[in-house]
Amino acid sequence: MGKVAKQSIQTTVFSYLGAIIGYFNVLWLYPYALDAAQLGAFRTIQDLGLLFVPFAQLGVGHGITRYFPKLKSQQSGFLTFGIMVSTVGFLLVSCIFLGFKEQIIDLFAVNSPEVIDFLGVVLLITLFSLLNSILDAYSRSYLKVAVPTLIREVALRLFTAILVATYLLQWITFDQLMFGLSGVYGLALLSIIVYLSWLDVLKFDFRWNNFPQKFRSSFIKFSLITFLATAASTLIMKIDSIMVSSMISLEANAIYTIAFSMAMVIELPRRAISQVVMPVVADHFAKGNLGEIDKLYKQISNRQFYICLLLFIGIWSNIDSLYYFIPNREIYESGKWVVFLIGTGKLLDVVFSVNGEILVFSKHYKYNLTATIGMSVMIILLNYLMIPYYGIEGAAMASLAVMLLFNLLKFFLLKLKLGFNPFTSETIKILIVGCLTFGVGYIKVESLNPFFQLGITSSLVLGAYVLFSKLLGAGKEEWLWLKNQVKKPGS
Repeated sequence: MGKVAKQSIQTTVFSYLGAIIGYFNVLWLYPYALDAAQLGAFRTIQDLGLLFVPFAQLGVGHGITRYFPKLKSQQSGFLTFGIMVSTVGFLLVSCIFLGFKEQIIDLFAVNSPEVIDFLGVVLLITLFSLLNSILDAYSRSYLKVAVPTLIREVALRLFTAILVATYLLQWITFDQLMFGLSGVYGLALLSIIVYLSWLDVLKFDFRWNNFPQKFRSSFIKFSLITFLATAASTLIMKIDSIMVSSMISLEANAIYTIAFSMAMVIELPRRAISQVVMPVVADHFAKGNLGEIDKLYKQISNRQFYICLLLFIGIWSNIDSLYYFIPNREIYESGKWVVFLIGTGKLLDVVFSVNGEILVFSKHYKYNLTATIGMSVMIILLNYLMIPYYGIEGAAMASLAVMLLFNLLKFFLLKLKLGFNPFTSETIKILIVGCLTFGVGYIKVESLNPFFQLGITSSLVLGAYVLFSKLLGAGKEEWLWLKNQVKKPGS
């Protein structure tokens, strides 16, 4: 965990700083500055643009991470080759998008017609995010994760907040706000270009004949196979929001988006650690260190589960207080159970550890493709069946079901093919601590001001979690790791 610990502490700090800004944006600024229909349109256009990124990327991001350790030189040529491949992917996606534009319009025409006016923004968001993701993967291959995380998690949210604030101050119109979204992603791209230029690693080289024998064909084969898995995985994450807009309304998507964003903070430690662990896993596979990968698999599962379970309990215990601070909360608090359902799904992702990352960089990566495509089809079908009956809770239940099945499938694949298992006796201890603390979270003093209620409930939950951890001997490694990071934050 040495390399992971050194970088993950920085990425975690930036991720949580981004989460604070994101909470301010999603839970206060957006609902205050935009009405529910405008907020729904704002997020739908973003989700559509980001949904197309993995399709345009053609798996190049994972390809760079996997094949970078195999190169002793020619890294600049490798980057140039990757950008050219993904540019072809973007052109293909653009042609498909424009070719089916009428069908896309029909999808939103009845329940969310406001989206139709801004479909042109979608491709610009896709292009800028695509290039950003390629440069992010390239930087990650040098184990330079912190600054790209700062750009992705903090700067992007700050740029978006400034954009929405200009609309709130009536300096721009809503149409200009929507088209300004593409500028926000353009600024994020410019930021990572400046960073990589400062590191002196952003160079372009078209001499691809210097690559090792069969390197290009192997890279393209791997990228094209994993691109389907990555695209399907993104589809699983984004399709519920888009289907809520098309099947119910933009207002419903605004409610769903706020609830989903509250639940997403639970997995922030996983996202931070995942960014760092991917090149480490790729390097271990290249050297045949399977034992080290299994050790990481277990350590990351326990560490993530211990931290994220506390976050989940803290958020759910304070759910009414959190909604109290949202402008027009009478509209948005109907999404409370979406927070619980999506949060439970995120806990499943956490406890099953980095199973997807391990599969992608193993020789069994084709299984990940099959599983992910199957799950993406299932999420569409479940949403189609459950949204008409259960509304936004139906979309959340569909996501939870798919996350459970997806993680179980990847767990059994890694267990059967590589003998890996993320669970230990520590997992059971952490689960018991969580169950006991969950009950403590229901202790309320209803007459208290929401500010005090939030503070007291959070203190009770944290205190109970620490107490039960001490009694059961859970989380010892996690507290020791945290103590070491506090003492030596740069180590």
